[in-house]
Amino acid sequence: MSRSWWLPILLLFVSNIFMTYAWYGHLKRKDVALWQTILVCWGIAFFEYCLMVPANRLGSQLYEPYQLKIMQEVITLIVFMGFAVICFGTKPQWNHFAAFACIIAAVLFTVLPGRKT
Repeated sequence: MSRSWWLPILLLFVSNIFMTYAWYGHLKRKDVALWQTILVCWGIAFFEYCLMVPANRLGSQLYEPYQLKIMQEVITLIVFMGFAVICFGTKPQWNHFAAFACIIAAVLFTVLPGRKT
């Protein structure tokens, strides 16, 4: 596979779409039995793993594990914000944006040169 810097990020985005749907999509269908919901969400999560594992495997050739994890968190928030607006009609408030800015700062800190151990 390609060693492109963007491929792991793209895979992380797509995997997060699956996972966000698995974690929160069922909230629109509270009439379905919980055990059925768990099984469906588990099935959806399978596809998330089919993308997340290669994303991390490929990403580990280009990024440090800390960088991958923090990128994952930012991607999770971006995907969730879009999902919340589209599926639930909820818009983020100022404090959500402030928290998001703190996480973006964390990403920036991961690319600064650190002390090698």
